[in-house]
Amino acid sequence: MKEDKQLKIFIVAGEASGDQHAAPLMRAIQERSQYPVVFRGIGGDAMREAGLNPILHCDSISVIGFWEVLKRIRFFARLLKKTIEEIREWKPDIVLTVDYPGFNLRLAKAAKKMGFKTVHYICPQVWVWHRSRIWKIAKALDALITIFPFEPACFEPTTLRPVFAGHPLVDRAAETFASPEEPLPWLATGRRVALLPGSRASEISRLLPDMLAAAALLEANLEEPVSFIIPASSPRTKSLVNSVLDSVSRKPTHLTIVDGKAREVMRQAEAAAVASGTATLEASLMLCPCVLIYRASWLTYRLGRIVLRKAGCIGLANLITGKKIMPELIQHDLSAETLSNALSQYLINAEARSKAIEGLQEANAVLGSGDAAMRAAQTVLEVANGKKFHKE
Repeated sequence: MKEDKQLKIFIVAGEASGDQHAAPLMRAIQERSQYPVVFRGIGGDAMREAGLNPILHCDSISVIGFWEVLKRIRFFARLLKKTIEEIREWKPDIVLTVDYPGFNLRLAKAAKKMGFKTVHYICPQVWVWHRSRIWKIAKALDALITIFPFEPACFEPTTLRPVFAGHPLVDRAAETFASPEEPLPWLATGRRVALLPGSRASEISRLLPDMLAAAALLEANLEEPVSFIIPASSPRTKSLVNSVLDSVSRKPTHLTIVDGKAREVMRQAEAAAVASGTATLEASLMLCPCVLIYRASWLTYRLGRIVLRKAGCIGLANLITGKKIMPELIQHDLSAETLSNALSQYLINAEARSKAIEGLQEANAVLGSGDAAMRAAQTVLEVANGKKFHKE
């Protein structure tokens, strides 16, 4: 990198969780860099607040599942081509991809072929399946930053030497616990349950009706009053949630939607129903006993059963501990009755609740001690300055 120019970073995060992880990383890079940093690329509101000059909002490309991606395959092919052209014309010092491996690793491969330095933040879950991908990943990247301590060892057969930075959610959980509890619209007395149906339209439409029906069952069956809160991650998510609320008949009486504040909601809740994904790990860090739920299209589920057969589970906390520390209700196992029964155990069975919290503490111990964004930023800047993360 020439001393008389800015550090130009083309950064891509393809969904809400990546946007949330990328924004602190961007700020850490700006703080540590001796040169002014300019960011361009694809991201969401958090990245824009951190200084991103966006070419596209990540909401428009946030999809989950094999079938859902397949239906938009031409769109993603055009987007990949357009993004490659943006990189070629802008000529960044670094192409920094964040999670979203299906698209981002293809982009990194193309960028590397064009001669750009490539860094990927948040390793694909090769430790669950597709270990054969490690050689392709290693070839496409100048550096890989991982968030779990056991991930670098997966790449031992290759020349790539990944850097473990720690999980970025650890810092955010610590910030939440360090702040006073915020007032939330719970009932003055009774039990508290959080409902997190995800942020994608497909997740909300498939999961929220059963969540609401389960909440209604809990409300009817528990002797004490019970209140429910749905933290909506964005105005779009809130609108989708309200649409489902308007369309269903089975729902609880004491239900409120709040803007954001997912960690604070789970901090105060006694139990939670959470869509599979990053939010389940947030529930773990907030020590909120939860039930993981997931339902996908028929094709996505059939293909996803390969993961289930091999790993036995899909929840991150379960995967990293090798234990079922949170129940998983997947596809046909998910119903209002099964979800209500699973949640009620945390509310009426003190032993089950205590055991769940012990399991969450075990999972949290694997995630590092904090400062993940700063460690990741250091690696990005070292690549910009010519350091190699491949063995000779």
